[in-house]
Amino acid sequence: MLWICVLLLILILAAFGGLRREICSSYYNALEDETFVDIPPGTGAAKVADILKTQGILRTKLPFRLWLRYHGLDRSLKAGEYRFSGKSSPIDIAERLTRGDVYFRTVTVPEGLTATETMGLLASSGFGNREKFEAALLRIDWIRDLNPSALNLEGYLFPETYRFGRKDDEETVIRAMVDQFRDRLGKILKNSPLPDGWTVARIVTLASMIEKEVKTTSEQPIVASVYVNRLRFGMTLGCDATIIYAMKLAGTWDGNIRRSDLKMDSPYNSYIHRDLPPGPICSPGEGAIHAALNPAKTDYLYYVSKNDGTHHFSLDLRAHNNAVNRYQRSGR
Repeated sequence: MLWICVLLLILILAAFGGLRREICSSYYNALEDETFVDIPPGTGAAKVADILKTQGILRTKLPFRLWLRYHGLDRSLKAGEYRFSGKSSPIDIAERLTRGDVYFRTVTVPEGLTATETMGLLASSGFGNREKFEAALLRIDWIRDLNPSALNLEGYLFPETYRFGRKDDEETVIRAMVDQFRDRLGKILKNSPLPDGWTVARIVTLASMIEKEVKTTSEQPIVASVYVNRLRFGMTLGCDATIIYAMKLAGTWDGNIRRSDLKMDSPYNSYIHRDLPPGPICSPGEGAIHAALNPAKTDYLYYVSKNDGTHHFSLDLRAHNNAVNRYQRSGR
């Protein structure tokens, strides 16, 4: 009888040792160099083990299941798509799935891009088809409450770093950018409510002009004050960025603004039309939106680039012309 007990003990120890080695040993026997495994929401530990075994990520299911059970993690596995590209132990895999280390692709959309430029960036970065992205830009129902007269989503794609799943389609990507815009704008408006007589659509349009015209954050409220002052006096805004946008729409932008371009027939030509353009000319960032809502208290009516990333501001046309001669014509 004793020898039977000893034999059983030896077998148990051997099994325990084999199980321990299996839990700690790495394995990968998938058909491809990288494998994507999708864990649907609500999937139990047993089914997850089946999926991983079938895909060649686990050699056997038992060590994985026992590890989860021992640590009370059976119900802690996170749904999502996971990427495997090399050998991993059952412990490593369990930790990844309980941590929710799902696969995402990242893209950074900088401030100041037009909607068309944003679509080009997303398409070239592998996030979808450009034609489908451009079709998604027409989903104005997503911003109808913010801008009832919008023709597309220009100005409402918030510049930010985004993470998207491998299967996210073009509408999902664009909707995420619109949702981010709504979220960030809502937070800004809590501290900086709309000024009297202004709408979200007008603020976004003004912010887009500020975004394109100003490189330094400290100058954004000052440039905002110039535009607000000119609007108050019924002056044209004379914003070069609106001319460039009009030329991009017409397909004539080659990197230069000529004197004849200042007379082009476009509703975005702020040299001949008073008031703001009919819509945004790019995607403004948080700083530009905040500046549009909180322009500086100045009497400036003009500004000119100093060719160093900053501007010279003037109260009247004579001072402005002198600044133009100093910083622009003499520089040429």
